[in-house]
Amino acid sequence: METPVTPTLLAAGAPALPHTSSNGQLLLAVLLSIGAIVLLITRLKMHPFLALTLGSGLLAAVAGAPFDKLLASFSTGFGSTVASVGLLIGLGAMLGKLLADSGGANIIADTVLARTGPKALPWAMALIAAVLGLPLFFEVGVVLLIPIVLLVARRGNVPLIRIGIPALAGLSVLHGLVPPHPGPLVAVDALHADLGVTLALGLLIAVPTLIVAGPLFARLAERWVGPLAIPAAPEDTPADTAKREPGRTPRFGAVMATILLPVVLMLGKALTDVVVDDPKSTVQRFFDFIGSPLIALLAATLLAMLTLGRAAGFDKGKISATVGSALGPIAGIVFIVGAGGGFKQTLIDVGVGNAVSEWSGKWHISVLLLGWLIAVLIRLATGSATVATITAAGIVGPLAADMSTTHAALLVLAIGAGSLFLSHVNDAGFWLVKEYFGMSVGQTLKSWSVMETIISVVAIALIMPLSLII
Repeated sequence: METPVTPTLLAAGAPALPHTSSNGQLLLAVLLSIGAIVLLITRLKMHPFLALTLGSGLLAAVAGAPFDKLLASFSTGFGSTVASVGLLIGLGAMLGKLLADSGGANIIADTVLARTGPKALPWAMALIAAVLGLPLFFEVGVVLLIPIVLLVARRGNVPLIRIGIPALAGLSVLHGLVPPHPGPLVAVDALHADLGVTLALGLLIAVPTLIVAGPLFARLAERWVGPLAIPAAPEDTPADTAKREPGRTPRFGAVMATILLPVVLMLGKALTDVVVDDPKSTVQRFFDFIGSPLIALLAATLLAMLTLGRAAGFDKGKISATVGSALGPIAGIVFIVGAGGGFKQTLIDVGVGNAVSEWSGKWHISVLLLGWLIAVLIRLATGSATVATITAAGIVGPLAADMSTTHAALLVLAIGAGSLFLSHVNDAGFWLVKEYFGMSVGQTLKSWSVMETIISVVAIALIMPLSLII
């Protein structure tokens, strides 16, 4: 059963912001600050990093916190979030870049598709997207998969939506529910959840969610959208670049082993913690070390230099250039996540978390459902799954302190599920999908937007009864 809600202390090490705010004043501060962030991002087109930073200042001002304390609180949240999540985002980007430029993604696609009949193509595309989605950011995954989807649709004479929706669902489900993607990682850090348990439960929820929102919904979406002309494959994508690289290509087994290594290490840590359950045990300490996300991703990245880079014929200079080029595009993501951490810490330090504890106790609403609803509202307003996850985790974070390990992990997943709800015109992903698939706005709403909503609803529908069992 879910642990009852009780007010908690501020996060350890956080500089408390003195205030005498009533719950009404805190509610006003939260609404105004989130409203300002939404307005700055959607109307004024301000970068989310600046919008979150300004929103933190407005939050503290309305809540009555002194500005000299605000700076310390925001800096603490920014620094701790970048330290815990930023390194992982960087390593994930390096691994994804090596996978793309070496041709490893094409090897996976070609191998799976060579053994798949026409009727099983939607399931195969969902599987390919899910595997590739483990180390790749959503936008990178879309760019990488589009040429594969278009090629398969053209060669197999299959409607584009029938295989495109499963591919997009595979990427989106992994992006919202499974670490080491930025959203789930931020929520794990904010809620002090166990990463291995979150990963295991995330995969458990992700599989049936992907089946419903991917191959099954694709049949309905195909009728709603109608036939689509198959556009020419985008030029200068990582997949095309990989095809033009001279030299060898990685082997399928080596590619799969590299991608799955961090998942296996983190799941191994979670299993050892359950089976051994002795912090002094040498075996548990060893698995705790190799299963920590930083070591797991670092090991996978170093291995990828050999199994992907060297196997593709890259010399040392090419491998170094490939790894280095992965960091530039993610700088914006790291700063957004860091600013979100500063906003989260400001929320906690002005007392919003404890106020939410009191309100949720009076409303008798499940913490899991509360986290999902908050993420849904912010997602609808801002269009950003990352901003929705960060903000929702900051608001409900103190409620996780008295939760069991499994329920804290389920709260991470509930927030991640809410952050995917109904992507529409204020989401960059909406336009990315629309343009690549050559759809109208209406067709994109009927396919992509509905698919995202199904993922969110199915995931929370699975999470809630699961919380009553474990």
